[in-house]
Amino acid sequence: MSSTSRLFSTGARHIYDTGDRLFTDAMRENVTYHCKNCNEYRQILSERGYSPDRIKSFDDLAELPFLTTLYLKRHKLTSLPDKKLIIKATSSGTSGSRSLVGFDLKSLMLGKDMVINVGLYHRLWSARPANYLIFGYEISKTNTTAVSKTAYGFTFFAPAAHREYAIKTEADGFTLSWDSVLAALERYSASPFPMRTIGFPSYTFFLLEHMEKNGIRFKMPKGSLLTVGGGWKQFYTQKPDKRRFYELAKEHLGIDENCIVEFFGAVEHPILYTDCRCHHFHIPVYSRVIIRDPDTLIPVKNGEVGIVDLLTPMMHGCPLSSIVTDDLGVIHDEPCPCGAKSPWLEIIGRVGVSGIVTCAAGAETLLKGENV
Repeated sequence: MSSTSRLFSTGARHIYDTGDRLFTDAMRENVTYHCKNCNEYRQILSERGYSPDRIKSFDDLAELPFLTTLYLKRHKLTSLPDKKLIIKATSSGTSGSRSLVGFDLKSLMLGKDMVINVGLYHRLWSARPANYLIFGYEISKTNTTAVSKTAYGFTFFAPAAHREYAIKTEADGFTLSWDSVLAALERYSASPFPMRTIGFPSYTFFLLEHMEKNGIRFKMPKGSLLTVGGGWKQFYTQKPDKRRFYELAKEHLGIDENCIVEFFGAVEHPILYTDCRCHHFHIPVYSRVIIRDPDTLIPVKNGEVGIVDLLTPMMHGCPLSSIVTDDLGVIHDEPCPCGAKSPWLEIIGRVGVSGIVTCAAGAETLLKGENV
């Protein structure tokens, strides 16, 4: 069994028991593979005078040449022929350039093991049907964004009794209607099945604010979950204190804080980060995070703010071994009351927010009742 397969076969109870040896071996294995199978990636390493053989210890990974999300939006890099890429997904964005990532069978199988074990650890799996409210774009033939596919995939954690999309696909674009969302919430509140939400936290928060402003309250069935993912994008300046978010969810949906779950991930780094009961994104065995100084790109110490560099050996269709994002973050290594042993990542902002076009870029327009 390869080091990568061994890494992703880690049991659910141990997904936050991070050890460096196996991860390092898997990364060397992954980088070696891409170097042999992707001409562009091999050229990038060659221009830096880098060889995968230099990965002998975990500390050596800091010297691995990284790609940026911006680079991937402008260059298509693959290590397999297109016919072997079973699923193709784009990074978020209603306009502008987007990354295109292809998933081959091996990557999908590794991802399956990851999702199963993360779901087991965080108790997301249920045999009881649920009604889903998806704060995202409706699946369609023209919508290839990874965030939409991920949201749809989330509806398999519990059998879907019904799916309601907040953002509908229309002939002339996308539309968002609070009326249809509120109608769904009213139906779900009277259902024998629990409700689960998934989607952009900004939409979820703006809905809760709308409900507060108009004095609207529902009591969701026992077992309901409020889950959010996809980040705040250009809405970082409007991101509320988490305590206010939790209070609004309790007041207007009857959902307690311990039933609110947040996810973090990226199409260029398809690892599922799920917050613990203390709302910390612990780093799982499948990945590592390096925080780099924004000016020098040299790794900084834990506790210091910098640009987030995400590492994983999961992907075989594309060379995504080390990806520098446009997120600003910090790694915390102090003990967490939840008991998870690994450090946790805190996302605190984005670089160049005003110039970023993302899947939430049309949110402000949609919230004004216009199409995008």
